[in-house]
Amino acid sequence: MRLLADENMPGEVVKALRERGHDVAWVRTEMPGSGDRIVLERAQVEKRLLLTFDKDFGELAFRFGLPVESGVVLFRIAMSSPAGVAAKATAVLASRDDWSGHFSVVQDHRVRMIAMSARGG
Repeated sequence: MRLLADENMPGEVVKALRERGHDVAWVRTEMPGSGDRIVLERAQVEKRLLLTFDKDFGELAFRFGLPVESGVVLFRIAMSSPAGVAAKATAVLASRDDWSGHFSVVQDHRVRMIAMSARGG
């Protein structure tokens, strides 16, 4: 899977996903300090699923739209430890293959997905 980890994603998550064979670009090392719009544009251009803890991406994704090749996964989980977050992130991403084209919210005990085509804008 092609992923773009936002600057707020722990390094342990990036490392764990790469170890599982995912192509992960990381904002913190490749484009630190970039604004949310720039990050979202990169995800779109490179057809990467954006992983973030920043809920502002929900508004941006729906206001500016995403192509079906892209998507956003917003993590709203307890931050027990970086290793715990990495375990949760890798498990939830492996649990399905239909992330593209959706705005998804990962919570401790559920995942909510909204098709970007249903955004109405």
